[in-house]
Amino acid sequence: MTTNVYTSVSPAKLLLVDDHPMLRRGLLDLLSLESDVEVVAEADNGSEALEYLQDHKVDLVILDHRMPVLSGIETLKEIKAREIEAKILLFTVSNSGDDVQEALKLGVDGYLLKDMDPDEIIGDIRKILRGELVISPDLAPILARALRTPSVDEIASNLTSRELEVIQMIAEGASNKMIGNQLGIAESTVKVHVKNILHKTGLRSRVEAAVWAVNHL
Repeated sequence: MTTNVYTSVSPAKLLLVDDHPMLRRGLLDLLSLESDVEVVAEADNGSEALEYLQDHKVDLVILDHRMPVLSGIETLKEIKAREIEAKILLFTVSNSGDDVQEALKLGVDGYLLKDMDPDEIIGDIRKILRGELVISPDLAPILARALRTPSVDEIASNLTSRELEVIQMIAEGASNKMIGNQLGIAESTVKVHVKNILHKTGLRSRVEAAVWAVNHL
């Protein structure tokens, strides 16, 4: 962990988290030219970042995605779970749709690609600090898909016939054991079906699944 001390008047405090020292140095040099932001610390990985955030408050955490020890997504999850008050920017080379959508679901404040123009980085950091959601323009189609609410037919079509049977029985109040007995499958298999149903529908619990099934199936 490297800590840097600045003397500018009330600038936004930034934590840089990346396992590549050269990239951190490039960002640090770029940001040091701005009077309204300051890099107060650097970390090689997510674990170091979380250790720092236990005792220090920052306005923005700039996270690399693919890092040893803890990835950017894993670090983001921990920051949210610990209710640490800081904006989060994933600054990465990954343009994977799955990565972008997972980050958005976890509440990331920005998702930017490392090949962007330096001047644009500064502008986007300021937007994030103002409370705006920022994403690289090249990723706009992925963002649109992530924000689109699927229809009932689309959700149902993603479920297998067995999963539809299971969710309907959940709606009727059946336990996993009861479902397994009625369908002639192991209780552990029912649990797998329930997990798949929650993942495919975006629902968070079997209670939500039951309510959704009652209302839509």
